[in-house]
Amino acid sequence: MIWVTGDVDGKKYKEPFSKGIMSRSLNVADIGIERAHDIASDIEASLIKNNVTEISSRELADVVLSHLETIDLDIAIKYKNWRSLRISREPLIILIGGASGVGTSSMAFELANRLRLKNLISTDMIREVMRKIVSKELSPVIHKSSFDAYESIRTPSIRIDSVIEGFVSHVDVVNVGIEAIIERSAKEGISTIIEGVHIVPGFIRRDLMENNNIIMFTLTVDDEEAHKQRFYSRCRQPWVKRSLERYMENFESIRKTQSFLVEQAKIHDTRIINNVDINETIEIMVDDILKEFGGVDNVEQES
Repeated sequence: MIWVTGDVDGKKYKEPFSKGIMSRSLNVADIGIERAHDIASDIEASLIKNNVTEISSRELADVVLSHLETIDLDIAIKYKNWRSLRISREPLIILIGGASGVGTSSMAFELANRLRLKNLISTDMIREVMRKIVSKELSPVIHKSSFDAYESIRTPSIRIDSVIEGFVSHVDVVNVGIEAIIERSAKEGISTIIEGVHIVPGFIRRDLMENNNIIMFTLTVDDEEAHKQRFYSRCRQPWVKRSLERYMENFESIRKTQSFLVEQAKIHDTRIINNVDINETIEIMVDDILKEFGGVDNVEQES
């Protein structure tokens, strides 16, 4: 038995070395579960060969990184940076926005799995909670969808497109809940992914966005026909209750909201990703996150 020792807030701990934990950690570099397990097995075999029965987490970090560097330097760097995220005292807050149908929910789920983050929140759920709190009479906009909220505007502006005006009004209301979750996550030290159409660059309070531990992505589907196909795929699932006809009737409005999101992302220097290939999108997001927040010079086995 190989024991891994460490220190958390001044308290010593000891736990058995786990190939499963290590292989899942290695997979952040997208090397595949099988290869990750083989690497973890090789590291275990090396420790056994050298008669190691107890090793500190920091020493194990050196062993892991040295081994990875002999295999693939890129994998070693990714793993090192990812571990710096896992042991950081600052929570990681990831915001993923995009118009209806571009895949923010799917990408957030995949990203959470890759980074092993447990807290994933949809802005649609925030909106539903706010609907229970704010009556339709008080805020009719919140009781509509983001792409047809303009229908509830009592006095439409003549200065901007009515669809965008409705969308902005809709986002403004939901944004109160988004900011509250960001503040809570930061205060409690909870890493969180928040996704949905209401994540719009420039709308979240500047003092929150200036925190170094927050990163935002805007997803798009540039090809119009491909965007339509996303709705066909979504609505044919038996558990989905949303109406394809309703999306198609409002498709032009949805495309308008995407254009607005892209404009805002460009103004506020937010990463824009054309979400054509799921794996490619995840790789871009993971790379950006690791480059932005990685770099600490120690790695530990997590429990």
